[in-house]
Amino acid sequence: MLFQNGNLSVRKLEKEDNYLLAKWLSDPIVLEFYEGRDNPFNLDKVDKVFYVPEDDKGKCIVEYEGNDIGYIQFYQLDDETKNEYGYSNIRENMYGMDQFIGEVEYWNRGIGTLLVRSTVTFLMEQKKADRILMDPQLRNTRAINCYEKCGFKKIKILPKRELHEGIYEDCWLIEYHK
Repeated sequence: MLFQNGNLSVRKLEKEDNYLLAKWLSDPIVLEFYEGRDNPFNLDKVDKVFYVPEDDKGKCIVEYEGNDIGYIQFYQLDDETKNEYGYSNIRENMYGMDQFIGEVEYWNRGIGTLLVRSTVTFLMEQKKADRILMDPQLRNTRAINCYEKCGFKKIKILPKRELHEGIYEDCWLIEYHK
């Protein structure tokens, strides 16, 4: 267990979790905002994308009340990404994070907010992050509302940042800063 907050817990991704990721990342409802409905994952694709040995991301499964419900990853930002975001002159410990709840019956219950707040606390306290950044698509208003509720602030629009369903989508650069 990496961390826990009440009924929510986050644990490291294990090899046998690949079937969960394939299930979630082949669901069109989940793919509408994560990866794209034109980009479903099967077990082979999950293995190639999520189980790369040299990848240093913290890849985790989200559990709620003992049920596997989603995925979260966090990673220290490299200089190239800091430059892309406009933080080249800031010498801080910066992290990025991405997450989704793959079991849609757990949507709109406050679990995403609990997950984001708990992860921010973990990154600030355990990883000594000074700043946490995310770049959700502008049209993902439900996620953006959750992030703002957790203390993230909109910084700027990143034009045509993410290829999603054949279209380059604009994204918000948002940050959580101590």
